[in-house]
Amino acid sequence: MGKPTGFLDFERNENTSCQPLERIKNYNEFHQPLSEEQRKTQAARCMDCGVPFCQNGKMLKGMISGCPLNNLIPEWNDLLYHNHKEQALQRLLMTNNFPEFTSRVCPALCEKACTCGLNGDPVTVKENENDIIEYGFSSGLIKPEIPKVRSGKHIAVIGSGPAGLAAADTLNKRGHSVTVYEREDRIGGLLMYGIPNMKLEKSVINRRVEIMKAEGVEFITNADIGNNIPAEDIMKKSDAVILACGSSNPRNINADGRDAEGIYFAVDFLKSTTKSLLNSALADDSYISAEGKNVVVIGGGDTGNDCVGTCVRHGCASVVQLEMMPKLPDERAENNPWPEYPRVCKTDYGQEEAIAVFGSDPRRYCTTVKEFIKSEDNKLTAVKTVKLEFVKDADTGRMIPKEIDGSDEVIPCELCLIAAGFIGTQSYIAEAFGVELNSRTNVNTEIGRFSTNVEKVFTAGDMHIGQSLVVRAIREGRDAAKETDIYLMGYTNL
Repeated sequence: MGKPTGFLDFERNENTSCQPLERIKNYNEFHQPLSEEQRKTQAARCMDCGVPFCQNGKMLKGMISGCPLNNLIPEWNDLLYHNHKEQALQRLLMTNNFPEFTSRVCPALCEKACTCGLNGDPVTVKENENDIIEYGFSSGLIKPEIPKVRSGKHIAVIGSGPAGLAAADTLNKRGHSVTVYEREDRIGGLLMYGIPNMKLEKSVINRRVEIMKAEGVEFITNADIGNNIPAEDIMKKSDAVILACGSSNPRNINADGRDAEGIYFAVDFLKSTTKSLLNSALADDSYISAEGKNVVVIGGGDTGNDCVGTCVRHGCASVVQLEMMPKLPDERAENNPWPEYPRVCKTDYGQEEAIAVFGSDPRRYCTTVKEFIKSEDNKLTAVKTVKLEFVKDADTGRMIPKEIDGSDEVIPCELCLIAAGFIGTQSYIAEAFGVELNSRTNVNTEIGRFSTNVEKVFTAGDMHIGQSLVVRAIREGRDAAKETDIYLMGYTNL
């Protein structure tokens, strides 16, 4: 324990961020780190609990409590406080392949379960993690580690999102030869095209990919297995295959007028901006632009917030974000005690920016789209919304939404973005390999296993468990790698 009274002596102090009106001028990350001494002070707040809930990573009432990677948080907080950063880095990398990703985009499940947060503010675990890993890169400690012995086994990983990258990295370090296939033009999957630069600058991904290449991992882009490359070819030249293609079927909104021009899925909108930004700094005008348009975002989650922040940067005329569910409480409810994940309302960066630009919160709760209104030439001009109330169903006892009569409202809209989540993997890749899907259209496996119904084919990540978090995807990739290693070698030391 770094400082026995640290949690009493020091207040939580977070990294500073650029003001909303300043940061919307570009697409860069906008947090500035604390000084070295301030960071040590924040590490000193860790209590080194006898039972560290922060690294538990278990489900409580359907929500994860603590880190799914079981990061050794108290250990590296203590090492960070004592300025033993190299040792802290070693402990961090024992459980997490890519702390540079999780320390930027993870919702900090660890902090939500921190014992300090029971009667005060939790430790800045996420920022401490970022400090350690960025020290590793800046000091040259993160460098290629080429396996001394190769097993002679070859694994094909289909998909280069966090699960695929974690599986590839783990198996390569074990001594197997790994080829990663990605259907897009850049490596990273969800990390590259699903998360905006403001949260994860793409140089961070490229930096890690270059290290993996130097360690022997082969990457092939524009490789759409099941379309331009037959699955049979992959199976013939591989001793094992891991499918990590994500949960990429977006949930649709089936309302009248859905065929109007100007309605897009959020993933396509965000991808178009990132790709144009990387290709030409948006000079090619090849992206879906919100400039000068009234925008409606359907969906109140992280992706919806990313759409809001991106639209503000485009220079939209207005933005409204619709959330079907009621507003969450500002503080934990009595039926949501610590260490459960707190179901509380948060105002994220995109909403902060919309408030700064337009003077009001863009979110409208208990609201859904009833109709898309279009012009004679089929262009979207407005959306008709309706308010909802939740009533108990007499048969099931569940709370179900019901439209409130007379609550219709027409909102001017030339661009509507559907950010209503995803409903499973795209079936063509599963069909190409002959793997079974379950009722949720995820790849079917036994509980706690990663092997499919097809010999030597495994699965990991959102394709396996459905839409989830980057940190869970990394854990999935690591665990799938372990099971694959046992299949190939008859044992594992992973």
